[in-house]
Amino acid sequence: MAIDPSKPSDSYLAFWREYHMCTLTTPRPDGTPHVVAVGVTYDPEGGEKGIARVITNKNSRKVANVLAAGADGARVAVCQVDKGRWATLEGVARIRTEADAVADAVDRYAARYNRVPTPNPDRVVIEIALTRAMGRA
Repeated sequence: MAIDPSKPSDSYLAFWREYHMCTLTTPRPDGTPHVVAVGVTYDPEGGEKGIARVITNKNSRKVANVLAAGADGARVAVCQVDKGRWATLEGVARIRTEADAVADAVDRYAARYNRVPTPNPDRVVIEIALTRAMGRA
C-alpha cells in the first residue's frame, strides 16, 4: 500500500518508532544491490517528504556505495518487518559529516533504540530524502 512519507498514518509512524532492526539497500557501482542490517530513524517532518537516517562508519561499504553514486545521491531503500507488518521507505541518500547532523542522528537513534551508541570519531550519517513509502502496519 502506497503511503505519503510526509503524512504517514499513526500506526505506520508508531511501527517506525518501535525497536526493529532494518535493512538498507544501496546500489554497488556495478548496479547490484548491497543489503545490510542497520538501525534507522524516520522523521516524516524533515525535508519535503520526510527523512530517514542511518548512522554508520565513514569507511563502510554502504557509505562507499552512496558516495560512488555522485553528487546527485544514490537511490536507496530501508525496510523493516515484524511478522505480517512491514514498512519500506525509499529515497535519495547523501552522506552528512557535519558534527551537528551526526549528533542529531545519534540522538534520534538513541531515542528509538533505547541506547546511546559508543562514541566514534569516524561516524557519519546516511541521510535519505524520502520519495516513497509503502507498507502494512
